[in-house]
Amino acid sequence: MPTEQGNAQDSTRPAATRFGRRRALLAGGAVLAAGVGAVADEPVRDGRTTGRATTGAPSAQAAIPFHGARQAGVTVSQQPATHLLSFDLPQPSAATGRKTLRSVLGALARTLATAASDSPPDPRLRGGGETRLTSLVGIGPSLATRLGLNVPDSLGELPTFPGDRLDPHRSKGDILVQLCAADRWTLAVVAELVDRAALAAGAVPRWTQTGFLPHTAPGTTPRNLFGSKDGIANPDHEAAERWVWGPPGAHENGTVLVYRRIRMDVTGFAGLPESRRDRVIGRRDRDGVPLGGTAEHDEPDIYAKNPDGSYVIPATAHVRLASPRFDGGARMLRRSYSYDDGPTDRGLLFCAFMREPSRFTRVQNRLAALDALAPFLQHRASAVAYVLPGTAPDGTFGEQLWT
Repeated sequence: MPTEQGNAQDSTRPAATRFGRRRALLAGGAVLAAGVGAVADEPVRDGRTTGRATTGAPSAQAAIPFHGARQAGVTVSQQPATHLLSFDLPQPSAATGRKTLRSVLGALARTLATAASDSPPDPRLRGGGETRLTSLVGIGPSLATRLGLNVPDSLGELPTFPGDRLDPHRSKGDILVQLCAADRWTLAVVAELVDRAALAAGAVPRWTQTGFLPHTAPGTTPRNLFGSKDGIANPDHEAAERWVWGPPGAHENGTVLVYRRIRMDVTGFAGLPESRRDRVIGRRDRDGVPLGGTAEHDEPDIYAKNPDGSYVIPATAHVRLASPRFDGGARMLRRSYSYDDGPTDRGLLFCAFMREPSRFTRVQNRLAALDALAPFLQHRASAVAYVLPGTAPDGTFGEQLWT
């Protein structure tokens, strides 16, 4: 499972466009992977970040704008809770499918814009402060192929990796919606509204999944269910424009989401001696410092060796195998969450945004072959989606799909 991206700062601010008024107003709690996880993002103010990534409670400000060049579910800092929903479309003719897709995307845009507003009409979303809702809507590779949609050439299903135990009923999908908010109540209500709107427009529910982040004091790095410190780094603005967002043209305000539901053997990993856990991850368990480093945010030196010629960060360490140095510096923007669906089914919802999903494939192939953490992980579900560009107030999702 790819998690280590180097020591850079996260910035997902959109390119300068007529939608430049969007601001990311929330500094939500976050989780990312020195071991297995996502990233702690920082708030984006007027297109500029303000320091190293930290976590903390959301600020009491106005609702996060829904409309913009890029979807707020990517551009706004990670929030404490998430709810993912996947839908399929019936498969009659391509012409009918396109008509249904237009209807579904229009219904989703209206529903999400209304729910994210300062005064949502549903009384369940009022009275407890702003909803702080962000969302994203994406298109699956199979639907894009069936309907001949204008999506990035790189969009495609992931290959089967060694050790995959994927449940087809909890994987893939024609349309993927991710909701994020400061609390799970908001997500439960909005997920109901989204499900109802999509169903009425012709979509069929496929799977759904909820996730959460730990409560973490502001300025500190959270830990994942393995107890490893998560929240080390993400690409800065320049790197994100190169590796996360599409190239100039029709897809420059879109990206590709790779989703993996990864069951974690929490008990088994906890049973290892601390020194062994350090070597499996490539960081010290007690403070998150990379082996051979002096501070948590030092970039892991994957080439440093001991006097006997062995690597300081072992060749099978998770951090080493996921390093962007093996991929010409290519990075992902990770926004993963923990999940707990019962005592025998707990783990990670790995969510990562990238320009080309082949980046994930290269990293995951290395991890599947050599990762010392692999015995404690099971990949149980998978999905890929092209995250559509955002919408103008008088527009809707997918206006670029038909060209």
